[in-house]
Parts: sequence; C-alpha cells; structure tokens
Amino acid sequence: MGPRAPLLLFFFLSWTGPLQGQQHHLVEYMERRLAALEERLAQCQDQSSRQAAELRDFKNKMLPLLEVAEKEREALRTEADTLSGRVDRLEREVDYLETQNPALPCVEQDEKATGGPGAKGKGRRNEKYDMVTDCGYTISQVRSMKILKRFGGASGLWTKDPLGPAEKIYVLDGTQNDTAFVFPRLRDFTLAMAARKASRIRVPFPWVGTGQLVYGGFLYYARRPPGEPGGGAELEDTLQLIKFHLANRTVVDSSVFPAEKLIPPYGLTGDTYIDLAADEEGLWAVYATRDDDRHLCLAKLDPQTLDTEQQWDTPCPRENAEAAFVICGTLYVVYNTRPASRARIQCSFDASGTLTPERAALSYFPRRYGAHASLRYNPRERQLYAWDDGYQIVYKLEMREKEEEV
Repeated sequence: MGPRAPLLLFFFLSWTGPLQGQQHHLVEYMERRLAALEERLAQCQDQSSRQAAELRDFKNKMLPLLEVAEKEREALRTEADTLSGRVDRLEREVDYLETQNPALPCVEQDEKATGGPGAKGKGRRNEKYDMVTDCGYTISQVRSMKILKRFGGASGLWTKDPLGPAEKIYVLDGTQNDTAFVFPRLRDFTLAMAARKASRIRVPFPWVGTGQLVYGGFLYYARRPPGEPGGGAELEDTLQLIKFHLANRTVVDSSVFPAEKLIPPYGLTGDTYIDLAADEEGLWAVYATRDDDRHLCLAKLDPQTLDTEQQWDTPCPRENAEAAFVICGTLYVVYNTRPASRARIQCSFDASGTLTPERAALSYFPRRYGAHASLRYNPRERQLYAWDDGYQIVYKLEMREKEEEV
C-alpha cells in the first residue's frame, strides 16, 4: 500500500462512527413507538372486552322485557280486533236503525199546505225541469271512502273536469284566494312534495268561498262585485259569476247572479254564498236569500252565457247543512252537526219531479266524523271529491233507478 492508505482508513472510520450512532437512536425510537402502540392496542382490547360484556348483560336484561312487550302487543292487537268487530257490528246496527227510522222529512207541515217555502216569493219559477239527457238514476248509498292525503287548509276544493282530461286534478285552497294548483295526474298529487309537481294558474279576481267548479275547460267561480269596499255587507247583496278559460288564462264572460240579499246556503259553511255544481245535465247553482232564510234555492245555469234558465225553491233546510251536489237533476243536501259528527244525506230535491221523497234514499257517509267544506260530483266516474278539514277524500257512490222502490 502506498503512503495514502493510512489516510484513507482514517477518513473511513471517522465517517462510519456517527452513522452507527444515528442508527442506534433510530432503533431505540422505533422500539419506543412500537411499545406505545402495543400498550394502546392492549387498552383498546380491554375496552372492547368490557363493552362486549356490557352489551351481553344489556341483551340478557332486554330479552325478557322484549318478550313481555311482545305479549302485551299481541294482547293489545287481539283487544283492538275485538273492539273493531264490536264497532263494525254497532255500525251495522246503527245503519239498520237509520234505515228503519228515517230522518224527519225536509218539508214542514205549513209548507205542504202552502205549496212550499217559495209561495210568498217574488218572481220564483218552480216549474218542472225538462231533462235533456236520459239520466234517470239516483243515489242508493255512499259505498266506500278513500282518504288520499292532507293538503292545504281546513277549507278548500279539489276536483276533476268531467268534460276534460280524465287524469288532471285541480286544487283550490282557501275561501279567498286567486291561485289554483293543477296536477297532471292523481299520482303526482299524492306525492309528499306535491306542490312541486303542480302548475299554478292565477285568476284575475279572488274567489269567494268553496263553490268553484271546473267544467269543460273553464273555471266558474263567484267573486265580490267590483267597486264595493271590503267587508261582509256586500256579500249579502249580490255576487258576480266569472267564467275563466284555464288554457288561455283569460276571463271570457261574467254575469251578476240574479238574486239579491244572498246569504250562505249552508248553515255550517259560512264562507260560501253560491255553490256551483255539475252533473249529467250541465251547470247548477245552490244558493239562499233573505227572502226565505230557512231553505235552499236551486238554479239551472247556461254554461255558455251564464244565464239563469230556471230557479226553484227547495224544501231542504239551511240549518245544519254543510254541502250539496247534483246528480241527474236532483239536489242532494248533506247535513252534519257542530261539533262535527257523521255526515248524512237527509234531503233531496228532484227538479224534474221524477224522484219522490218516498223513493229518495237517506244515506250516511261511511265511518268518518268530520265536516265537508266542499263536495264535487264527477258524472264520468260517479264519485264525490270531498275536502274534509284539509283531507282530500274520494267517495264512491252506488246508484239505482229513480223509479225503483227503496
């Protein structure tokens, strides 16, 4: 080796010494970290073991309680089934008693002697109505009920157009509003966020009450006459009928309803002053005036011009009435109580004179204690669309011939 070999050896030894020291410190650091991790893992294992033991103890305590709760649930279910059976039997007995003991007739004794409540009225036309269709059936009973959902406030109206698309739903919420909701189909209306699926139609004048009607692509409704101040006095005078084109969103016709001193026709529904209805024969209006503040009046309207074709003074009382509808030229008035109980059809008036009071069925609505803010009959489906305290309900009707004995 040359004279440079000792020098190279010296530099090599001086460089590897610090490296070995760093490696030693690194090994010690790793050992400390591993020991800390082992200690934490041991703690986690101990904690998991304790929690598993506590969970087993909790499970052992809960199993007997769950068995007791299941037995009590079965006992409650059995009791509820028994109670439901008793209620069903009671309902059948009540229906039988109601059939055997019908409600008092709508015509009072003094009215029978004088020819009806309109004998003293001025300009009343109580002539028999000439049917324009061969419709000759009447209600046998309100067969079933289906609650669709709850939408809007306590008062409102929901319906279909009996002459329009079969699936489209119209919803008019409130007794003084100017915006109608239109749903393309019933399924969209029943969704949780139904309002998002609806289109909105705004009418130029707000409606009054829940007497609106969708018929032949038009919205018919009553409004306060123009130029009168707000308040209640103007509603006791006259109202204006509006015919609104739903597609064009324009007012195509209007007419002052030919009856003064209007009052709410239904004693239990004080917001409605003119209740419009449609059946197989066309357009009708139910109303009442101060001239005879105890009974309802019926008018046949021309849907094209809004002219009043005929008017009748009916024997149906206003007291405890909550809604009405027309089927085949016959007015059916629904009565209730306050607070609300089981609604019933207690009075009917056939404008054609075919259906006599003896043949008219007095039908009760099925098993629901509520108050109807509106009822709309669909002649195409033979169903009633009802608004009951914000709930939208469909009633299916069973029909029979008018000449058939009850």
